[in-house]
Amino acid sequence: MIKKLLTWFLRKYRYTTASRWAVLIIDILTLTAAFAITDLLRLRMVAQIDWPSLAVKLCAFIVLASICYVGIGTHRSIIRHSGMYDIYKVVISNVIATSILIVFNLVNNNHPIIQNRYTPAYSEILMTFALQIAAMIIVRLILQRIYNDYVRRRRPESNVIIYGAGAAGVIAYNALSQDRFNEYHVIAFLDDNKKKIDTALNGIRVLLPKTALNAEYIKKNKIETLIIAIPSIKLSQKQAVMSQGLDLGLTVKSVPHISDWINDSFSANQIQDIQIEDLLERETIKLDNVNIVREVVDKVVLVTGAAGSIGSEICRQLIQYEPQKVIMLDQAESPMYDLQFELRNNEPYCHHTERMEFVIANVKDRQRMEEVFTKYHPQIVYHAAAYKHVPFMEENPYEAILVNVFGTKNIADLAIEHGVQKFVMISTDKAVNPTNVMGATKRMAEIYIQSRSTETTHFVTTRFGNVLGSNGSVIPLFKKQLAAGGPLTVTHRDIIRYFMTIPEACNLVLEAGSMGEGGDIFVFDMGKPVKIYNLAQRMIQLSGLKNIEIKEVGLRPGEKLYEELLANKEANIPTYHPKIMRAQVRRYPLDQIDKAYAELWNLMSTLDAMMLVRKMKEIVPEFKSNNSIYCQLDNPDTPSNPA
Repeated sequence: MIKKLLTWFLRKYRYTTASRWAVLIIDILTLTAAFAITDLLRLRMVAQIDWPSLAVKLCAFIVLASICYVGIGTHRSIIRHSGMYDIYKVVISNVIATSILIVFNLVNNNHPIIQNRYTPAYSEILMTFALQIAAMIIVRLILQRIYNDYVRRRRPESNVIIYGAGAAGVIAYNALSQDRFNEYHVIAFLDDNKKKIDTALNGIRVLLPKTALNAEYIKKNKIETLIIAIPSIKLSQKQAVMSQGLDLGLTVKSVPHISDWINDSFSANQIQDIQIEDLLERETIKLDNVNIVREVVDKVVLVTGAAGSIGSEICRQLIQYEPQKVIMLDQAESPMYDLQFELRNNEPYCHHTERMEFVIANVKDRQRMEEVFTKYHPQIVYHAAAYKHVPFMEENPYEAILVNVFGTKNIADLAIEHGVQKFVMISTDKAVNPTNVMGATKRMAEIYIQSRSTETTHFVTTRFGNVLGSNGSVIPLFKKQLAAGGPLTVTHRDIIRYFMTIPEACNLVLEAGSMGEGGDIFVFDMGKPVKIYNLAQRMIQLSGLKNIEIKEVGLRPGEKLYEELLANKEANIPTYHPKIMRAQVRRYPLDQIDKAYAELWNLMSTLDAMMLVRKMKEIVPEFKSNNSIYCQLDNPDTPSNPA
C-alpha cells in the first residue's frame, strides 16, 4: 500500500515545483535550528538559558531574516535547478540580515536592559548566520540530489564527450545535467589547448581530441554522442571534427552561437543535431557591399522568379539595401503568398513593407510583362524565372524553350524599350557544354542577352552550380527518402556536383551585378565538388538509421556525371573579388542571333519536339545530348532509346 501511494505521489508531483512559501518555511526552520545550535554551543548548559530573552531574540532573527529572504527572493528559486546564482542570493540575504543586527547592536550599545538581555551578542549573530548559510545551501543540494536520484523518472542513458573545454563546454555540461528526458554521462572534455590537458572540469578530465576520437576509446567507454561546444570554431576545423565523429559512428551535435539561444538562456534541447548542410557549408564570404548599396539604393528593382529559392533570397537581401521598390514577380501563387507573408511579418523585412510589391504574372506572357514595365518602370532587373528540372524539360522541350528562351527574350527586350539600367540573369553550370534541353535553353538565354547590351542598358549573366536547399535539390529528396525508410537513390556512383548556400550565391549575384559593364558572364568559385554517393552515406549516418540501402538507378535523360563552369574554349579573367571570375565566351553576330531565334519561334507552332531540339543544336553547337532520345540528332546511328 505504501509503495503504491509513493508511486502515485511521484507520478503526480514529479514535475511539480515546490511552493515558494514552503521553501521560505524550510529556510525559517533551518534558521531556528542554526540559532538553537549556536546558543547550545555558546552556553553549553540548558540551565543557563534565559528562555524569555531567547524567544525574543529568535523572533527577531526570524522576522528580519524572512524580510531579507523575501526581498532578495531566495524562496522563488526552483530547488531542483539551483545553481550559483541561487547560492549567491542565499549568501547576500544572510549577510544583509547579519549587517542589520550588528548595526542594531551598535545603536543600542548604551541601553542597559536591551543590551544585556534582549540584544544578541556579536558572536551569536555571526555563528547563527554562518550556520544558516551552510544549512540553506546543504538543504538545497540534498533536495536536488534526492530529486535527481529518486524522484525524477529514469531516463534513457547516453555517454557523451564534449569537444571544447571552455565556457560553452561548461554551459553544455550544465544543460545536459538538467535535462529532464535523457540521462547524459559526460565521459570527457576534448580540447586542442595543451595547457588544459589533464585538468578537470566538474571532476571530468580534459583530453586531447586524438586521445578520445579513436575507435578503441569510443568502444571502451561506450560513447554514443559527440557535442561540439566551441561556437567560434573555424568552419574547416568543425567539419573535420564532425566527419571524424561520424566515421566513428557517433551522433554529432553542436552548441549554437549565443545569439541563437532562446531568451538568452540555454537548455539541452537547444543542442542542435548536425545537418548535412553543416558538412557542405563553406566559410562565409565577406563582401564590402558598398558596390551593391550604390547599385540599388533608391532604385526600383524587378525580380522575376521571386518565389523560387534563389529569387526569394535575392529579394530578402535587396530589401535591406534600401531600394525605392522591389517588384517581386512570379507565376506560382502559393509560394508567392508564403513569401509575402514572410516578408510582411518577420524581422527585419517587416519594417520595409512600403518598399514591397507582389505581382502574379508569367514571363512568357509579353502583354502582361509590358503592363508590369509600364506601371513600375524598373531600373534594375534580376531575372531568376526559369524552368530548372532537367528530366521534366527533357520531356517538355516546348515549355522549356517558351519560358527559358522566349520568356527571357521578353524581359530583355522590354528592359531595353523601357530604359532599364541593368539586367542581371541567373544562369547555371548546366549551360556549359549542355547535355540536356534545360541546359541548352539557358545557354541560348545567355547568348541572347549577351548580344543585347547597349550604352544605356547593361546585360550581365551570373553562372553557378547547385545551391543547398533549393527546390529540386538532391538533399530534400534524400530527406524524404530517409523519412520513408529508404532506399536513397543516386543516379550513378561516381556522379559529382558543386554546392553553395543560397545566401552565398545570391550575395555573389548582387555583387557581380554591380560590377558588370555589359555583355559579361560571371562564374563563381564553387569550391570542391561533392560526390553524391558520399553525400547519401553521410545523410544516412546523420539520420541514425540502420540498414538504409543506397540504390543506383542510372543517369536520367540529359544528365551528366559532372558539371562544368566553363566550356572547352572559354577561360576565366579574375575580378577584384576572389570568388567571382569573368568568363571569356564566344560572342555571336547580332543578325545571326535574330535570324536563328526567329526561325526557332516559327517552329514553336509545330509542337514537334525533334524539330525544336534539332534547331537548338544548330544554335548551340556544343549541345550534345546524353542518355536521351535526342542523342540520335547528334549521331543518326544512335538508337532512339540509348538507355
